[in-house]
Amino acid sequence: MSRLDELRATAHPIRLQLLSLLTGTAMSAAEAGRELRLSQATASYHLRVLERAGIIRVVEVVRVRGGEAKRYRHESSARPFTIETAGAEPPGRDAEERALYVAALADELRRRSASRAGGPQVTTDAELWVDPRVWNRVVTLVGGASALLHAEAKAPRTPGTSPVSMTAALFPLKRP
Repeated sequence: MSRLDELRATAHPIRLQLLSLLTGTAMSAAEAGRELRLSQATASYHLRVLERAGIIRVVEVVRVRGGEAKRYRHESSARPFTIETAGAEPPGRDAEERALYVAALADELRRRSASRAGGPQVTTDAELWVDPRVWNRVVTLVGGASALLHAEAKAPRTPGTSPVSMTAALFPLKRP
């Protein structure tokens, strides 16, 4: 699958929620649906879209009431991050697809912000001119933080854990 196929598959708020959910544990459509308050059919549809795009995979098949249920997992965001593996956007990526993805991220950020709790947090926004070495260091640090969070994610409601949110969009801008 191409990066564009991945972008299309993730450009939906429910699929972004499913990716976050499936980072900490493997779940079936029924389990994911219950956690996100979706019907099993809705969860199943969105899981199949993500699976076809190669973003999640079936990690086990369990017997349930005489049938079988696939359990899915999202693991790609937990891999070690380096500036070399950051994956520059392919030239000519469809602007409409990118806009849909950004809109889905914005919707998800609004949903999560409504559940904001006390504790350590950072909110930042910047449009700056910086040395490319500084930019590469920042991208590496944020990418590493994201990989760490994904690698340490646990199943929802695991004792001793707290729900957290991280949304980051770092990208170079065209020169004016």
